[in-house]
Amino acid sequence: MATWFLIIIYLSFISLGIPDALLGSAWPVMHRDIGASFGSAGLISMIVSVGTIVSSLASGSIIKRLGTGKITLISCCLTAAALLGFSAAPSLAWLAVLAIPLGIGAGAVDSALNHYVASNYKAHHMSWLHCFWGLGAMMGPMIMSYFIASRNSWRDGYSTVSMIQWGLVIILLVTLPLWSRVAKLHQASSEQKKRLVEYQNVEENGNDRLYQTDAKRRHPIHIPGVKFTLAAFLCYCGVEATVGLWGASYLVGAREITADTAASWVSLYYGGITLGRLITGFVTLKMNNRLLILIGQMTAIAGGIVLLLPLPDVCALIGMILIGLGLAPIYPGLIHETPARFGQENSARLIGYQMAVAYTGTTLLPPLFGLIASQVNVSLLPVMVLIFLILMLMSSEQVNRILKPRENEGSI
Repeated sequence: MATWFLIIIYLSFISLGIPDALLGSAWPVMHRDIGASFGSAGLISMIVSVGTIVSSLASGSIIKRLGTGKITLISCCLTAAALLGFSAAPSLAWLAVLAIPLGIGAGAVDSALNHYVASNYKAHHMSWLHCFWGLGAMMGPMIMSYFIASRNSWRDGYSTVSMIQWGLVIILLVTLPLWSRVAKLHQASSEQKKRLVEYQNVEENGNDRLYQTDAKRRHPIHIPGVKFTLAAFLCYCGVEATVGLWGASYLVGAREITADTAASWVSLYYGGITLGRLITGFVTLKMNNRLLILIGQMTAIAGGIVLLLPLPDVCALIGMILIGLGLAPIYPGLIHETPARFGQENSARLIGYQMAVAYTGTTLLPPLFGLIASQVNVSLLPVMVLIFLILMLMSSEQVNRILKPRENEGSI
């Protein structure tokens, strides 16, 4: 039963990833068909992200009220309906309205599933979970590229993805009772773990007990290292979303690559994220998250440099793949470290905050670059990507310096 349950969770994350890169892949063709300006993709992206922020911040209370299974089912219904609406939307105004349920549907399920896996499964499952998100994110541009190239229709791409989402809704509906059964098993296991932790706390040194007591007294946002962790999430998701949304437009506008080829290249960027997380799931068995996160950050920076340099067009593809590979271990690694770094009792709320701040990065950075691209040039994409990758590296390393004693004791 546990294996089937994990399969359902993985399928849910595929559904979470498929819509993420659709807008960016379709936009070079789509904005002309609906009479929208080039930079208005940032507005749609912002509305989606605001919806995810709101639902992420409310996720703690929603999880307690409905449970993870019902949240996942409802969220998939919202996204499937919104994507079907996108396929028929006649104007930018309609896209803006439909972006609201699309964002709300993504935020709650993201927080709920991330908290559930971080609390109940080992680090390799977190990496593989986000690998499945990358699989979905890679499928989206591939589907869109096919319909643009073969039928010259971005609308058929959106309707096809909507049908895939509705298929997952049916699976979730049929398997909904499984969530409550597994929840009871994990509850019994959690009670055993809690008693073990209470016993171990008696054996721990005074400094660690003082840290735990102090952490319980504080609001989670004031725990040392939390604010720098949130800054890392902000930069990470800003970079990931900016490359996903504007990568195809950069390739078309700055590199003069055809729209269908650009969409397929963006799918390979998400393919880099997917492959990287698949590999990371195995590597976490031998290497701790802190080192994996650092390696990923340096790889992404190397990819940004390759994308920036005036090299042949194929090097732009290599740069995007390197950025994807580098981003792969960062997000799941940071999430999985949350209970170990800041306490199990704080993890649900903090992961909700992390999701909200991550989507704030998704909200602010892509529209910011859209404004820059409209006023200056889309060729500045690699520069902006590198700036925020470096800021993410600095924030993450600051967390490591603050929490170094505890990381040395409890790295995963």
